[in-house]
Amino acid sequence: MRISSTTMAAITLMAMASKFPFAASFTTTSRRSATGIVKSSPQTSSSMSKLFMSTETEAVPSETKTELKTRTRRILSGVQPTGSLHLGNYLGAIRQWVNFQNEECEPIIDEEKGVKIVTENYFCVVDLHAITMPHDPKELEESTLASAALYLAAGIDPTKSKVFIQSHVPAHSELAWLLNCATPMNWLERMIQYKDKSRKAGAESVGVGLFTYPILMAADILLYQADRVPVGEDQRQHLELARDIVRRWTDMYNKGGAFKKRCKKAGIPSFPTFTEPEAMIVKEGGARVMSLTDGSNKMSKSDANDNSRINVLDPPEVIRDKIKKCKTDAFVGLEWDNPERPEATNLLTLYSAVQPEPKTKEEILAEVGEMSWGEFKPVLADAIVAHLEPIQTRYKEIREDEEYLKGVLKEGSDSANEIASKTLNAARVAMGFASRD
Repeated sequence: MRISSTTMAAITLMAMASKFPFAASFTTTSRRSATGIVKSSPQTSSSMSKLFMSTETEAVPSETKTELKTRTRRILSGVQPTGSLHLGNYLGAIRQWVNFQNEECEPIIDEEKGVKIVTENYFCVVDLHAITMPHDPKELEESTLASAALYLAAGIDPTKSKVFIQSHVPAHSELAWLLNCATPMNWLERMIQYKDKSRKAGAESVGVGLFTYPILMAADILLYQADRVPVGEDQRQHLELARDIVRRWTDMYNKGGAFKKRCKKAGIPSFPTFTEPEAMIVKEGGARVMSLTDGSNKMSKSDANDNSRINVLDPPEVIRDKIKKCKTDAFVGLEWDNPERPEATNLLTLYSAVQPEPKTKEEILAEVGEMSWGEFKPVLADAIVAHLEPIQTRYKEIREDEEYLKGVLKEGSDSANEIASKTLNAARVAMGFASRD
């Protein structure tokens, strides 16, 4: 789920639920593996085997094993539904989610500490972030459902991961308001990306939502008790804001006997409401895809020129036409990483990213390095079309089965609501609101 002032291309959260019993209880009752299949306990089969042996031979002393405690690592990522998802969104974010879901989510057993760490994946369509700039209400619902369907078409598996729409979990917006009321205005005035966007759009056309959207982003993180948040260097300022908010909140609402009494009355532990997240500065995940009209700028949904990007749902003839028209240079041959040739690096990166099997830069150059632009462009277009064809086919099937799509989203939002509502309740108790019960 990358973050800019109006685009949350990917927020990724890793939450360890052990600190918060009310959060951990959501998962400790589950015995599902990362593949979603209920597995039998090895200890049970071993004990049964010894039992049957003992009836026929000599008694075998029983072995007592301490049951492992379950801790949860929770991954939450999201992409805005504004416009159509393009290759940059897919290669840089969604495909990485799929790889993580399929390859890195088996439970981790730490026998020394007596802990089993399980991973829960949550992928949301962040529609609340999509309205921070002027939008067309007629298009919001369709683009939201289209984004969710593309998650599934690209390989997100509902048996391994939950998919939901951000606004279907009311705790996101309610906690954002509570955090708004605890955050000094001058903290938001320092946000660099707000300054950049407001300057480009003009003060009169900028809504309050653009100014306060980092608070909503903080709510997205804090609801799921993230203790580590992998972010890009350009996102550090937003993560630092979330950390500042946690410290201020703790000082204002999580100290003293009155706080403990409120927690006791509500039947929840008197821990601090939120986990203070740590930044894990990481390099760009996946392919860094740049604009087809300017190889020095990232591919963007907000670019007015549709020829600047390949949309995941573009028909083959449109893809070929965009590649044919894309910006190149006057150099002979193709090469990587020449600062004077950003377009060459970008198009080679695209070609590499859509290969059926991974290839090194050397292998790519051996294949196409001697080609002219006129020879390379059709090869690139064919590779992109072939890569997107199965995704587009699956997308069409999902959109034709509205009941299935809405069922997946309902299951995802129900699960996310169960987690988020517990954190929100703790925040309400800390602030002193009357109980809803």
